[in-house]
Amino acid sequence: MSGFENDFVFGGATAAYQAEGATKEDGKGPCIWDEYLNQPGSRFNGDAASDFYHKYKEDLELSRKFGVNGIRISIAWSRVIPDGTGEVNPKGIKFYSDLIDECIKNGVEPFVTLHHFDTPLPLFKNGDWLNRENIKHFVRFAKVCFDRFGDRVKKWVTFNEAWAVAQNGYIIGNFPPSEKYDIPKAVQSMHNMMVAHAKVVELYKSMKLSGEIGIIHTLEGKYPITDSEEDRRAAYLDYMLSNKFMLDACFKGKYPKETVETIDEIMSKNGGKLEIYDGDLEVLKAASKKIDFLGMNYYSSHFLKGYAGESKIHHNGTGEKGTSIFALKGIGQRVNNPEVPTTDWDWPIYPKGLHDMLVRIKNEYPNYKKIYVTENGMGYKDDFEAGKIDDTPRIEYIKQHLAAILQAKAEGVVVKGYFVWSLMDVLSWSNGYNKRYGLFYVDFHTQKRYPKKSAYWFKAISEAKELISADKIIY
Repeated sequence: MSGFENDFVFGGATAAYQAEGATKEDGKGPCIWDEYLNQPGSRFNGDAASDFYHKYKEDLELSRKFGVNGIRISIAWSRVIPDGTGEVNPKGIKFYSDLIDECIKNGVEPFVTLHHFDTPLPLFKNGDWLNRENIKHFVRFAKVCFDRFGDRVKKWVTFNEAWAVAQNGYIIGNFPPSEKYDIPKAVQSMHNMMVAHAKVVELYKSMKLSGEIGIIHTLEGKYPITDSEEDRRAAYLDYMLSNKFMLDACFKGKYPKETVETIDEIMSKNGGKLEIYDGDLEVLKAASKKIDFLGMNYYSSHFLKGYAGESKIHHNGTGEKGTSIFALKGIGQRVNNPEVPTTDWDWPIYPKGLHDMLVRIKNEYPNYKKIYVTENGMGYKDDFEAGKIDDTPRIEYIKQHLAAILQAKAEGVVVKGYFVWSLMDVLSWSNGYNKRYGLFYVDFHTQKRYPKKSAYWFKAISEAKELISADKIIY
């Protein structure tokens, strides 16, 4: 397959907290990040971010001009229901209603995520996704959104990257609540989020709305660094924990025997046990038959070797290349593959991993219906020169991953869209503002936007529906 269909979505992705700013305006309540990033000693916060709250019309006009025909946005739970459980904020409803209308006006289809890492602060302090009460509050929030926006929004996403919520909050410790190496809490929170996802799918389908609903998982290839039995086992265990556990919940509606036994092994080695409550498996099973699409966020894959020690992690949050350490007790250690280049943040650049994951979904979950690659992009220290930003390395990164998608499509995988992370430069959760991903450069002092070379290139491929070399782009 050499090109993309006419209905293929060439999108740009954002998230409420990373883009909107306006954290205290128009009745918005605090989310977990408002407290976390405003602690003494914090290097950055999201109070202004990319000022999407005030500049969304400009960003959507840029999208239209540069061939971006889809946008991922998320609805900040605490902007709609400030404390997560109480009264609905009419100013929050108005903002998202106006934003959705502006998307449609510009021919940019909104793909709307309900939870993108930003639980309201009171619910977070009450246990977040370890507290089962959060499930019913989330379902109520979803109902408010479906009631107010379901007439216009045709693509809904329950969760963005439940694995990141769990891994970063309870294993790496670079997301709130900043706990480290607590794999049992990570696994339990993932299960609870999958139950919440399933209940929201059931709610949406019961409302007979004329749209579709899915979920977004971050999916990374896991490869043994050698063919030894220990390294192959490490890659298998990492894949089961970060990918298969939740994919099984969403698309099989159960945890098969092999999955249960493997997760139990990981949990027992880390002093924990997964608790599955009455009714959980029934709702997972019902929702698995109704999910309309899978969103796949893909940035990198990992290479694993066997590891028998205690958990040890160092997160590279500054772009100091070569400083990452990631080893988990009972699973394995992620290591560099000398044949695979990495970004300054030590993320392997491995497009083959995207192809392999797409094919694996097709083969292992034949009821998947269709896939959108909902995030993919390259964090880069863009050089700003007289209003021009030549980010050719980003273009080459995206081009290689789009080629991997075309290869998977040629092998029968149904992929209907690609969203570059990110539409404009945004706040990076654990890196701040020096790690840029956007098609549009943001001067965070003035909030002025500048199209990068990648924006002109993205426009060219969106119009041509085929890949174009970066050196052919004049900007």
